[in-house]
Amino acid sequence: MNLTEKIRTLRENAGLTQAELAETVGVSEKVVSKWECGETKPSAEVLPALADAFGCTIDSLFNHPHDLRGDLLNS
Repeated sequence: MNLTEKIRTLRENAGLTQAELAETVGVSEKVVSKWECGETKPSAEVLPALADAFGCTIDSLFNHPHDLRGDLLNS
C-alpha cells in the first residue's frame, strides 16, 4: 500500500473527513485531497502532526504497514 492509500485509509478508519484531518494537521482541505489523489505528498514539516493524528510513527507511514493501528493495512 502506498502513502496515498495509507493516508486515505487511516483517515477513513479514524472517522475523519478531509476537512477534519486538514484542521488537525494545519493544512487546507485541498492539500489533503491532493495527498489522497497522489498529486502531492505531505511535507516533512507536517509529517509529525500527520503521524500523531493517526496514532502511528512517521516511519510506519512509509515503511512498516504492520505498525499502523493493528493490522488495518496488512493487505
